[in-house]
Amino acid sequence: MARLQAAIGLARQRPDKVETSLERIEREAIRLDSLVGELLTLARLEAGSAEVKCERVELVELVAAIADDAQFEARLLGCDVQLQASGEFVAEVGAALLHRAFENVIRNAIKFTAPDTTVEVMVKVDQQQLKVMVADCGPGVAEAELALIFELFRRVDENQGVAGFGLGLVIARRAIESHGGEITAQPRTGGGLCLSLRLPRQTAL
Repeated sequence: MARLQAAIGLARQRPDKVETSLERIEREAIRLDSLVGELLTLARLEAGSAEVKCERVELVELVAAIADDAQFEARLLGCDVQLQASGEFVAEVGAALLHRAFENVIRNAIKFTAPDTTVEVMVKVDQQQLKVMVADCGPGVAEAELALIFELFRRVDENQGVAGFGLGLVIARRAIESHGGEITAQPRTGGGLCLSLRLPRQTAL
């Protein structure tokens, strides 16, 4: 809101800068809309899974579709997304919530991975679970701060300078946990961060 007010003030004081100010206002309005959407999603999660609309979904296909969509954004930022997926995992789940969870994790990796590198998305299914691993080649997170990335509005030092609200991974964690799963983070071998999302087999139909 402060940035919106500043841009409006500049437009009033400098009519010659109206076009620049309007562009800034548009960017900030989009950010504000995104923040409101994230907060609403988090509020629904906090309200309890009973309010979540469940649908029958093949989750391997869902993750593949998200990775494919993310590829466009990645290429604009000078990086790539590589998907390795196998198996099938059909489940009656809150599809919108899980879509948001997987998308938040993949887009987060794209934001932090270094230019000319690849974000790896690996999907595996076995008798016990669905496992989705997302690994980037970014600055990584210190071991002592790994748990902080899942706390509300907490952003570790390495995140400074990258747009965000500290909500995406919180929503991802709560969405996964509401389905009986878990999400964990660990350093990626060679540098970067790897997030692992697991959903138990009892989730599947």
